[in-house]
Amino acid sequence: MIKGTRVGIFGGSFNPPHMGHLNSLQTVIKKAGLDEIRIVPAAANPLKVKVEGPSPEQRLEMTRLALSGWGDQFVVDDQEVLRGGKSYTIDTILNLRKQVDANDLYLILGIDQLQDFEKWKSVHKVITEANIIITSRPGFHFPQSPEELPPFLEKEVLEFDFNFIELKTGRNIQFIKLEDVVVSSTEVRKWIRIKKNVSKYIPLAVEKYIRENNIYASPGHRIKDYEKFTEFCANQLFSRKAIAVRGFDLRKIASPSEFTVVASGTSTRHASSLAENLMKAVKEEYNVYPQSVEGIQEGRWVVVDYGSLICHVFYDYVRQEYSIEKLWAEGKDLGLLDPDLKK
Repeated sequence: MIKGTRVGIFGGSFNPPHMGHLNSLQTVIKKAGLDEIRIVPAAANPLKVKVEGPSPEQRLEMTRLALSGWGDQFVVDDQEVLRGGKSYTIDTILNLRKQVDANDLYLILGIDQLQDFEKWKSVHKVITEANIIITSRPGFHFPQSPEELPPFLEKEVLEFDFNFIELKTGRNIQFIKLEDVVVSSTEVRKWIRIKKNVSKYIPLAVEKYIRENNIYASPGHRIKDYEKFTEFCANQLFSRKAIAVRGFDLRKIASPSEFTVVASGTSTRHASSLAENLMKAVKEEYNVYPQSVEGIQEGRWVVVDYGSLICHVFYDYVRQEYSIEKLWAEGKDLGLLDPDLKK
């Protein structure tokens, strides 16, 4: 047991590690008075959809490169990659608890992660075996009362102060404001794929490793004909009773993709199910994962990005609200039809 050593746990996919991560580490270790932070790349996040990209070992190496020369206060911990399979934070916490007292162990989370916190494995044990540090994120605000916490956390509040919460488990939650660095791994991956300069968003050593190993390359070599691929994706949506499936050829207008498909579900659950089925069918037929997926948990507007094709799957009510097809008015409507109606 390392007596009196205050240790933080900073987990994530680090796909890739960027300046937002580094800013968080620097601010938290200073403001929380930690002696050490363990940076723990996940092997596979059970709450995230698998996307095209680097192996766990490559993400681990990028994280090491990002923290190279930062000193022994920042330790890149490979335990989750070595364990393999789905990574559960509670396993990492219990492993570190063999060395660190619960009073001195701090799990570092972005406030955006609070919305899914109750879905974590053994979440009550998590808030028993470690304290929580919650950092700010652009677009989110810290809770001002227990009622603004997720329901399971609200029940555990013993005392609520301005930026500090005592929990009934004996642990605490503290909130730390970061100087915002507005960048996400999803954006960095997209910028790398379109050859945009990312030198101010990721460390030079990480950028060099990405270039040398051709990480985040487009899956175009497996998708030979994107127009046929667009029709394939549309047919998968038709087969699951998607509403108003439309496809557009955008090659002659300014657009982030060459093709797009838009479809609706009758509910948020139906929209999420349509997107999940689409990704499964593409993996089986083309052996390709999306480059990124957004909104699948909520099901209001799911974006499945395959590079030259982006699929938008809406809850139909939300689709009507945004009228997104207006963006592609100058593109070519592919006139997609349900194959069952052609028979």
